[in-house]
Amino acid sequence: MLLLILLLAVAPDAAPSRVKAFVGARLIDGTGAAPTEGAVIVVRGGRIEAVGPRARVTVPGGAERIDLAGKTVIPGLVNTHGHVGDVVGLRSDPELNTTENVLRQLGLYARFGITTVYSLGGDAAPAFRARDAQDTPFLERARIRVAGPVIVAATPEEARLEVDEVAALKPDLVKIRIDDNLGTTAKMTPAVYQAVIDQAHERGLKVAAHIYYLDDAKGLLRAGADFIAHSVRDRDVDDELVRLLKERDVCLSPTLMREVSTFVYEAEPAFFSDPFFLREADPAVLAELRDPKRQAGLRTSRSAQEYKKALEIASRNLKRLADAGVRIAMGTDTGPPARFQGYFEHMELELMAKAGLTPSQVILSATGEAARCMGGAGQVGTLSPGAWADFVVLGQDPLGDIRNTRTIESVWIAGNRVPSR
Repeated sequence: MLLLILLLAVAPDAAPSRVKAFVGARLIDGTGAAPTEGAVIVVRGGRIEAVGPRARVTVPGGAERIDLAGKTVIPGLVNTHGHVGDVVGLRSDPELNTTENVLRQLGLYARFGITTVYSLGGDAAPAFRARDAQDTPFLERARIRVAGPVIVAATPEEARLEVDEVAALKPDLVKIRIDDNLGTTAKMTPAVYQAVIDQAHERGLKVAAHIYYLDDAKGLLRAGADFIAHSVRDRDVDDELVRLLKERDVCLSPTLMREVSTFVYEAEPAFFSDPFFLREADPAVLAELRDPKRQAGLRTSRSAQEYKKALEIASRNLKRLADAGVRIAMGTDTGPPARFQGYFEHMELELMAKAGLTPSQVILSATGEAARCMGGAGQVGTLSPGAWADFVVLGQDPLGDIRNTRTIESVWIAGNRVPSR
């Protein structure tokens, strides 16, 4: 008996008390399948052991039962384009890229139901350490995948060296930016980004590409880019782009809220009165964003007004690409100042629905499809046997209204309830 107690102490997940059964919810599993009524989710060791209708899933003896009758469960949301690390409030500085700040931001994402975030650039050692420490059944904050420093080389030779330096850090992918910031800076040339892509592939790494222009998106796809990290925003997409995306099954992340963030503070945003937002908002940050001089500057800012127009184009393009069968992966570009982690992801879902996607398509893009696009299928994004038990319990059904993703009653990561702030 003493030996058994010692074994259970060092391997707590083998103990019956570590088995949990979540019973009675309406289950949306992240695969695109029809919801399951009265579902049972059995969790052992942080992963899903069994899931399905009550008639087909047996609750193990001694399991802790959590009654979810009348609730809706969805997989934890996957943000394929965020940033984690060097921002506090409206200040961005490398010295802020600390373990404490990384974990704070991952906790914030988690409380909003975003249980996995791909941090696409600017990641330093604290983010890598958080990534390396998360495959545990005791996790209570969002998972992170990292790109490391963004490749900014000016020549093919520099590109290959930079890729090798980043690859040595063991990132999950690499990131490049192909953008002239509305004509104010020079873009990376095709010869350079081709060298980045070739060298990254040689090192076994995929390449995520920030784009703005249609022609650049096409050039990057021809060069072998693996993920398009923003919408095309200069003009309507065409059949050629659809073909290039579908030929290699490349996913696109719309990041509509990135555009919103550039102009929305020209006046007080409506969401400043949303209790779902305010429960995590810093009053000092809101006061700065309410400053009349700041707001007036945005109203006369050329870039802010151009990005406002770009949002309309991006929304049209999202609908066109989704209708054509291009895989869409929810992403927001949250993390920089005033791009509110966690809350903006829910606004992104609403904007995707306003663009013409159904709630079912939107949820899929933020769960199973997002995970598949980023190489995480089978681990996150779906509620299926073997996956991590990362899910969100909602008070209302998001298939009826996508805004119901905001009716969060609890969030669970590796079967652990995410603590409140």
